[in-house]
Amino acid sequence: MDLGKIGSIVYVVVVMAFLLPIALVGGVVVYMMGMKFLLPLIIVAYLIVGTLMVMSFFPRAIHKKLMNRIMIGAIALAVVAAIPGIYHYTRPVVQDGYIATHDYAPFQESTKAVSLDEPATLKLEDDLPILDGATALYPIYSAFAQAVYPEKEYNQYDSEVMSNRTGEAYDNLFSGRADIIFVSGPSKAQLAKAEEMGKDMKLTPIGREAFVFFVNARNPVKSLTTDELKGIYSGQITNWKEVGGKRKSIRAFQRPEDSGSQTALQHFMGDVPIMDPPVEDIASFMGTIIDQVSDYKNYNNAIGYTFRYYSTQMVKNSAIRLLQVDGVEPTVETIRSGEYPLTDEFYAVTAGSDNPHIESFLEWIVSEQGQDIVEKTGYVPVSE
Repeated sequence: MDLGKIGSIVYVVVVMAFLLPIALVGGVVVYMMGMKFLLPLIIVAYLIVGTLMVMSFFPRAIHKKLMNRIMIGAIALAVVAAIPGIYHYTRPVVQDGYIATHDYAPFQESTKAVSLDEPATLKLEDDLPILDGATALYPIYSAFAQAVYPEKEYNQYDSEVMSNRTGEAYDNLFSGRADIIFVSGPSKAQLAKAEEMGKDMKLTPIGREAFVFFVNARNPVKSLTTDELKGIYSGQITNWKEVGGKRKSIRAFQRPEDSGSQTALQHFMGDVPIMDPPVEDIASFMGTIIDQVSDYKNYNNAIGYTFRYYSTQMVKNSAIRLLQVDGVEPTVETIRSGEYPLTDEFYAVTAGSDNPHIESFLEWIVSEQGQDIVEKTGYVPVSE
């Protein structure tokens, strides 16, 4: 072998050795980002670079044609293998809680939090009750604070007006880091935790809301009965064809345990067992793989659930459609009349705080002014 070929081989080895760490890092990054489907493409790209350099050693056209065909075939196989993952990764995701809550922050310029047409009959200047709650209810209790509390900036994670989502709000209430939380009713686990910690919860109804199910906007199914919904989430109904849709298997997404919407599903299902939720393998930077409840991905055969106001006012996702339940649309009117069957109250919840203003604040919330804020925000008040 002449020195020229030896030099070429050394050159190829050095280049490939240099590119190997880059390919490995790229592979780790896409894996950690949940894009494992790109790994075959990275491997094929790395090998093709080496193949192209090696091909320079073979001047005969027959060798080049053969290698070109092999490389095209390898790329085609890698793309085919990646297509399902690309489809999955590019489906729109609907998540509870991931919205711009700062748009509703009290006293901010151009805030979306509603205001009263007159000064509030209650004004607090000190010893402000610390508020927390569900994302979907933040617009309400932010407006309460805007009407009653002193004007200043309220950090959503560390102030008298926080927004930490349902599960953490209950934890903050039990630990004394919050005086009042605005949430749907507690889950069995939250009730057990309150009893274990000796907390006597008081639930003050402040409004009514609809629990809603939604599907991809192109799904032809527009209405389900309560029995059909229970059949889907118990795993007894597994294909849309069984409820008047196309012959497609049903992907019934759920929410994490102790979230407000998951607790609502549990209340809705009653004694009917809920099937295990779809999960995703999540790679952590500690090198472990954990199962996490999948966020709703808007496949054409998917179904999910949330609360009406959150989906119609805060998210406004035109790619999904709310289902009728027993033939009734979830609207303010059907919630008010009780015609929509999945309507429930939401609450201001306390647990024995010694803050001196809690009772007066709760009385104001259920007064005409407080209920006016509930209605202006887009919910249905408990007192008409």
